[in-house]
Amino acid sequence: MQHFAMFGYYMLVHVCSCMLLLDREVISSLSLLQHGRTPKGETSEQIILPRLVTSKLLHRQQLHGHGSASEVSSVVDENLGQKHLNGHKDTFVYRVFASTWNVGGIAPSDDLDLEDWLDTRASTWDIYVLGFQEIVPLNARNVLGPTKNGISAKWNSLIGEALNKKERKEGAKLTQESTNSSALEGTVQGEGFRCIRSKQMVGIFTSVWVRSSLKQFIHHLDVSCIGSGIMGCLGNKGSVSIRFVLHQTSFCFVCCHLASGGKEGDVLLRNLDVTDILSRTWFPGGSTQELPEKILDHDQVVLLGDLNYRISLEEAETRSLVKAKNWAILLENDQLLFEFSRGRHFEGWQEGLITFSPTYKYHPNSDQYYWCFDAARGEKKRAPAWCDRILWRGKGLKQVQYETCNYKLSDHRPVRAVFHAECDVSEGAEVNGQNPH
Repeated sequence: MQHFAMFGYYMLVHVCSCMLLLDREVISSLSLLQHGRTPKGETSEQIILPRLVTSKLLHRQQLHGHGSASEVSSVVDENLGQKHLNGHKDTFVYRVFASTWNVGGIAPSDDLDLEDWLDTRASTWDIYVLGFQEIVPLNARNVLGPTKNGISAKWNSLIGEALNKKERKEGAKLTQESTNSSALEGTVQGEGFRCIRSKQMVGIFTSVWVRSSLKQFIHHLDVSCIGSGIMGCLGNKGSVSIRFVLHQTSFCFVCCHLASGGKEGDVLLRNLDVTDILSRTWFPGGSTQELPEKILDHDQVVLLGDLNYRISLEEAETRSLVKAKNWAILLENDQLLFEFSRGRHFEGWQEGLITFSPTYKYHPNSDQYYWCFDAARGEKKRAPAWCDRILWRGKGLKQVQYETCNYKLSDHRPVRAVFHAECDVSEGAEVNGQNPH
């Protein structure tokens, strides 16, 4: 294992030298990381990324943008019934729950209750798409070493427990009322939720769950991972995308963790990350059925994650406005909304109206932002920002809910959205014993 690690390390240095023409300072930094030594108060990303900005920008100049941005829309009306499209296709409307959460490298406890986050007590949805960032710390060992799947498996176990808790209770009640085991089996299997696909890339983790009764209508399930971190290719930043076709409508869910930092020029790296992810993500096409191969080719797309866009104001002014809860002025200076208005990188994308507090940076296990506390020596007191966002695009996809959730596990708050998604179904087809309207 030691020889393998050394081999990987020297290959990494070789790639850096040849592809990016790194100077001695960068290679020296990589050597420090390989031996587990970093200057006090600095992370691996803080050491390497600033020295790779120029190379990263040059590397991505060959990529092309995707036109101008659409205007930011407000939340649409919830009154979305099933409707008939035309003489050849019918439509079913499904309820999709999507959420993003940067958990800051903190492993969940065995008794962590996710029911409030997943809104299982108030409502149940048809599809759950859950995107995480930093499920493991982004240190050199995790970025360069093998993927640790134990943490993602634990998150999936907790998710499954929360989603199926209600069904288990109903099944237990049925057991008391009836000795008909086949009825019990049908209830539990028909109404429960199953994970159809999950995928981890370093700290990015995407997990998709659907009602068991929907699984038979889902096909062409694929995943694509893009690393856009150190050297423009490592997985400390990037995306994990999962796509599938439900009936005759294609979906793509993109979980991202974009370049961090609040310095001038960091927003450009975030824009380049988005362009990189949209350009490089690829799914296999079908030999007998035409299938979308790129993210933007899908009928309906949701992009969520720690997009890391900040507020372009002096930190003192930002903090003052946050204290006053003056979201209007803060949002006028939000970098992502500014990119929307410039019309260069987010053509066709929409975002719901933001009515919640900035999602970053909180002190863990507290409602206080980090700058309210005395930071450790050399540690930055980062100003609050709406880093965690959910965007969408596509005909027939309507957002009906957009909010944050008060889980205090990490320095980020999870953000969640609910969509009504129209799916094309062959004329006269039955789904779960019902005909579409």
